[in-house]
Order: sequence, then structure tokens, then C-alpha cells
Amino acid sequence: MRLTTLPAFQDNYIWALQAPDGRTLFVDPGQAQPVLDAVAQGMQPAAILLTHHHDDHTGGVAELRRHWPQLPVFAPEDERIGLECERVGEGARVSLPGFDFTVLAVPGHTRSHVAFHGHDHLFCGDTLFSLGCGRMFEGTPAQMLASLQRLAALPARTQVCCGHEYTLGNAAFARHVDPTNAALQRRQKEAQDMRSRSLPTVPSLLADERACNPFLRTSAAPVVAAIAARLGRAPEDEVEVFAELRRWKDGFRA
Repeated sequence: MRLTTLPAFQDNYIWALQAPDGRTLFVDPGQAQPVLDAVAQGMQPAAILLTHHHDDHTGGVAELRRHWPQLPVFAPEDERIGLECERVGEGARVSLPGFDFTVLAVPGHTRSHVAFHGHDHLFCGDTLFSLGCGRMFEGTPAQMLASLQRLAALPARTQVCCGHEYTLGNAAFARHVDPTNAALQRRQKEAQDMRSRSLPTVPSLLADERACNPFLRTSAAPVVAAIAARLGRAPEDEVEVFAELRRWKDGFRA
């Protein structure tokens, strides 16, 4: 299968996963035009997958439906997604000719956020980013940590397809937390090179995220030590490590 990033807005990515026959899944189309342009180049819309209700991930669907009224849309159970669609939640399957995805409930960024995993691809919206994670607009630290741990437990070869180009900013914070991590240093240099050539830094490999992403390393000694230094004491548990790490990131300026 062919995976394509379709840039939208300032730093969003719409994902297009194309089967050999041209049929294509589009994930989180916050704008319609990038999808229309891709279709003009030969992609054939097969379905739309939505990870959460935020407009920068859903805003293009209505216009796309005007072009393809019968186009299937799969979305989480959330009344804020005011579209005719098939609602999916934990454990559901999205099975279409040539495509088969499992739905994972990953609350934290929003209460109804879901991710889609299949064909060695993870469409995770704003839950997991390369070298970072999403802000907690509606969930608790315990919920968000559990969601991230679920995603981290997927096969190491999984391609992490997140919703935004945030890698360089996340790398700066991650290096501040975990400055001696050699894998992180390599990943930062790789991302800097890619952005210097106007290339997307994602998808990233889940194996690399496990090695580099501090939000997936809340039990790692260097991360725990960094949080203990901020708290002035040992953290009570992994949830407190994550909560303080997220607070730190929220106020971090490179």
C-alpha cells in the first residue's frame, strides 16, 4: 500500500492510504481541497476515517460528501461530530475491500478519541506525536498515559501516522528531558534534515518512538530523574511522572 501525507492548514496532515487498485482511505480531512487535489491525481476515495471531533480533523468532510454523497465515514461516538457516519469504538473493525483496521479507544486529548490500526499503520490523530503527545483537553493524566501505553504496545514495525508536524518542537523538549539519549539525538538530526528539505518527519517507526519519546518512557530512569528534579522529590508513580512531564511541556519554550 502507498501512504501519502497531504499537508493542510499550517501544520496538519491528512493521511491517504492507497491500495494497489487506487482505492484510498483518507484520514482526518480537516480541509477538502488537499483531498480533491489528490483525487485529481488518481486516488479514488474509498472511505474517510476520523479520529476525533476537532474541526481541523473533520472540517473538510461535508464538502467531500457533496462530491461523493455515498462515501463511507467512520467516526467515534461523539455528538460533536454532526455528520451522517458509522460510529465506531473500542474493538470495532473497519473492514472494506482491501482494508482492515481495528479501532482503539484512546481518550485523553478528547474524551472520545479513537485510533485506527491495520496494515502496519497507526492513525492516531492527536494522541501520539513523533517525540511527543497531545494536550489533555478533556482527559486525565491516567487516561492519557493508559492510551499511550496501549499504542506503545503495538508491534515495533508500526508506522505512527499522527495529525501534525510537531517533531522538531517535540525534539527540543525531549532533549531537555533526556539529553544523553543517543537514539533521540539521531532522531532529532534526522528530523532537522527532513524539514530542511521540506519533507514530512512522519510517519515515524513505533520502535523509534519507544526509544526516543519521553511520553512513552515514563518508567525510564533518565525521565524519572528529570521529573524528580522538578518535583524536588521522587514521583509517586508513573502517572505523576506523566502528569508533570505534560505540564512541563505545556509551558516549555525552546
